[in-house]
Amino acid sequence: MNNFYSEMRLNTDTLWESVFNHPFVKGIGDGTLSNDRYTFFLKQDYLYLIGLSRFYSVGCAKSPTIDEMKYFASLLHTTLHVEMDLHRRTCTDFGIDLNDPENTESAMFTAAYVNLLLKTAYEGSIGDILAVHLPCAAGFVEIGKLLKSKGLPENKHYRDWINTYSSQEFEDYAMWLINRFNYYAEQASASKRSKWFDLYKSSLKFEYCFFDMSWRKEFWPNGLSSQQGNI
Repeated sequence: MNNFYSEMRLNTDTLWESVFNHPFVKGIGDGTLSNDRYTFFLKQDYLYLIGLSRFYSVGCAKSPTIDEMKYFASLLHTTLHVEMDLHRRTCTDFGIDLNDPENTESAMFTAAYVNLLLKTAYEGSIGDILAVHLPCAAGFVEIGKLLKSKGLPENKHYRDWINTYSSQEFEDYAMWLINRFNYYAEQASASKRSKWFDLYKSSLKFEYCFFDMSWRKEFWPNGLSSQQGNI
């Protein structure tokens, strides 16, 4: 079992195709995604990145080696200073108050996805942490490279998004995570690998749901309101 990540990726190819073919993703690629949908995504993704930064901090604390601690620290730095800076610059261009994303209400899927990451980080092993994060870390690189291969859109913000996630820096981070995950998978029992596959699939489904809720601009499923029951 020297490449368990490739096995997981192959066995979820149908799910990945659903992500790649989602109208939100295609809209970024061809530049037709409406501003209102993108700004909804930006605000929710900013909240997600705050949670992801905490996730990386726990990953750093749980890393068994100095090398792994350094990589999680690098991921934390990149998230705080590259990804979140991209969001802040874009928000400024869209006329969104820089303090607004932090004060935005978290949509249901945003909160649920962050909760999955943090619960896994606090309760799980380093293998669990890697498994649950790979759909995001490696998946966004796949999306970025796929969209870039089809040609960049004229929209500056969508070009920046694609160039960021298809960059060599992000690909290097993803490959490091994949290689470390495969290292642990070589030593893991069948039951542990099965658990990691379940975590991977759960996280991948949230990736789809994140794009889908942004397309729908949906804080809660139809028929529910986040304001119901408030005093």
